Amino acid sequence: MAPIFWHFNTVAFEYGPVAAILLCLFFAVVYVGSLYVWTPGQHGRDHPSTVKLRFLRVGLVCILMIPFLWACSVNSYSVRARILFTWIGLRLQGLITAGVLPLLLTVVLFLGPLTLHYLDGIFSIYKDPHYWLSNVKNLIWLRNHVVAPFTEEFIFRACMLPLLVPCFGEHKALFICPLFFGVAHFHHMVEQMKNGRSLKEAMRMSLFQFSYTTLFGAYSAFLFLRTGHLVAPAVAHAFCNHMGFPNFQEVMAYTNPKRSCVIAMFLLGLVLWSYLLYPLTEPALYGNNLYDI
Repeated sequence: MAPIFWHFNTVAFEYGPVAAILLCLFFAVVYVGSLYVWTPGQHGRDHPSTVKLRFLRVGLVCILMIPFLWACSVNSYSVRARILFTWIGLRLQGLITAGVLPLLLTVVLFLGPLTLHYLDGIFSIYKDPHYWLSNVKNLIWLRNHVVAPFTEEFIFRACMLPLLVPCFGEHKALFICPLFFGVAHFHHMVEQMKNGRSLKEAMRMSLFQFSYTTLFGAYSAFLFLRTGHLVAPAVAHAFCNHMGFPNFQEVMAYTNPKRSCVIAMFLLGLVLWSYLLYPLTEPALYGNNLYDI
């Protein structure tokens, strides 16, 4: 009887560059396409029925990708071969560390925006248990903080990097992988135009979104390769979704000395993040001996 994917056979991925890129493109199309198939009615993306259906569809896509990836692999006993779940960052060794240190690193990067939250009095909300209890029942909050981060990181990092790294190497894969993630966000143009924006305005917004999602995708891919864990980029993704893009206009709206203080915190966060980037993602901390970057 042929082995099935959940048996602990060591496997490898042996695709050429073109085949690997086509497979990654297929993953991206299937994920984005799943958001739009089987959509009864004309509800917007935030309507409860739409959100629930999308939860179901992207969850199903992620589950089906595991046997699909196994089918794309070959049994191997080479030095680089690992069980499938190791390739896609689903393992226990270093799991807690992977859920804490990358999140801490990302929090440091956001010292500036967090300072704005403090000045705006938002921190007081986080102390209220009702805030968290109400949010875990809120479909939009769950989408932005749980479902989207984990499913997107699974498809765009955990499924793609095992295909890209063997043929391109870690460093090139680090810059190729985020492009699929950035391009995938162009589907938001449809929603923007439905909301009354012109094609030109929707395109401009999508290009901006492509820029920062691609940049984040590179950081996320770096976390995955350094830690060998899916949870590392997922928690960073969830935190970034919570914070949103930094509001630089709000910074300039403050008068000195508050403005100077906020700017200093933005710069301090960037400097500390750069300093801690490699120490806090040291592969040995996570038991990662698969990827080398």
